[in-house]
Amino acid sequence: MKRALILDFGGVISRTLFETHALSEQALGLPPGTLRWRGPFDTSSDPLWRDMQADKLSERDYWLARSREVGQLLGEDWQRMETFVQRARGADPDAVIRPEAVNAIHRAKAAGCRLAILSNELDLFYGADFRQRLPLLAEFDVIVDATHTGILKPDPRAYADCLAQLGLPAQACVFVDDQARNVAGGQRAGLACVQFDVLNPGASYARALQLLGVAG
Repeated sequence: MKRALILDFGGVISRTLFETHALSEQALGLPPGTLRWRGPFDTSSDPLWRDMQADKLSERDYWLARSREVGQLLGEDWQRMETFVQRARGADPDAVIRPEAVNAIHRAKAAGCRLAILSNELDLFYGADFRQRLPLLAEFDVIVDATHTGILKPDPRAYADCLAQLGLPAQACVFVDDQARNVAGGQRAGLACVQFDVLNPGASYARALQLLGVAG
């Protein structure tokens, strides 16, 4: 049976904004050390992140709040999340892609696996032209983005849509996401799941490839 690797994008394929504060500060002209919230890398520094993890606000709401906050530092009114991402990450999206992701994607494809992205905010965060500016995305057979479907993980319909577009049953697929609630949704959908550890991306991808049966 054909198998598939289904990946979240932000945090799993790309490095998180928490990991690239120095690059963001440089791109935005902010003094080093201005951005102090660290999300999963230091939850004590980020009460808003703790609220998001406790389901007191959505992931979108978290990033909208951070976007507004950073815009205010520049004396600007940012009302859209993609403003932050695009301004902070500039015109070179390849610079923030995890090398572990590139390696795993190529290995899975070489082994004959199909590839899918299941994201809550790919185009919302990065803009409509992002897919043309990141050649890696051409490797994927399916991209399901809630920016357009309006169906956010962990809604079971998001996983069902991705599986339908892949033309594969859940048991043939491995799903990787860095949010526990999205992983739980994938498990309820019958997918083999890996909760991506942003602190150890290599181990997370190794586990995903192992579940796919891709040799190390």
